[in-house]
Amino acid sequence: MRMPSFARRHPRIGLLIVATIAVASWMLLRAPHPATESMPLAAAGSEAPKPAGPPWLYGRADARFTVVGYADLECPYCRAYFPALKRWIDAHPEVNWQWHHLPLSMHEPAATAGARLAECAGETGGHAAFWQAVAWLYANTRSDGQGLPEGLRYPDLTPTMQGCLDSDRPDAVIRAQAVEAAQQGIAATPALQLRDHESGKALLLHGPVEGDALLSAIDLLAAGSTATAESAHSPDMPAGVAGDMPR
Repeated sequence: MRMPSFARRHPRIGLLIVATIAVASWMLLRAPHPATESMPLAAAGSEAPKPAGPPWLYGRADARFTVVGYADLECPYCRAYFPALKRWIDAHPEVNWQWHHLPLSMHEPAATAGARLAECAGETGGHAAFWQAVAWLYANTRSDGQGLPEGLRYPDLTPTMQGCLDSDRPDAVIRAQAVEAAQQGIAATPALQLRDHESGKALLLHGPVEGDALLSAIDLLAAGSTATAESAHSPDMPAGVAGDMPR
């Protein structure tokens, strides 16, 4: 490499120029090529497929206990219970919440229409989208079978979600979950089944159960007790029965 005449007249400056060029060349050789640079973890995670459902889950997937909630999206008691149970699940990571539809005949056809919307939101967007749709439905329905106000449309309705609504896929899910509820002897909403994944036992609760009463029911289930648990909302309703978890 030929050095500039100024560098030849000033040897120290010439050495500095040579060293700078050498370091710059080394750094260029070390730099990763854009075509081979690895994708950041955050970006890679965003490409992962959405969790499979239904049934749709809220909370930690690896929780020991599951609250299976049988609910009607036009039931005013379910509507009031929804935010309370959500807050409770947020505060108890050892328990998650699994949604099962049970549209009641007295609330039809609005109850099934709401269930179909929630199912298609989940099919399109995964678990979080399902729970977002349920929250939106409870916030906007006139309840007791009156359904949504005339002309109100779900704000996140996409062509893919509309395609689901135009199919019979959500109906198959809703029917299957309603049949399962009937097999459990559940005919009113909200109703809960607590499941212990360690023991394989389950405890059925009729009526909304909150706070300490729900914790007590979980303690009974963990201890393998067949005692019933108190309903915090409807003390005149049968409280519960313990048995084997459905397979």
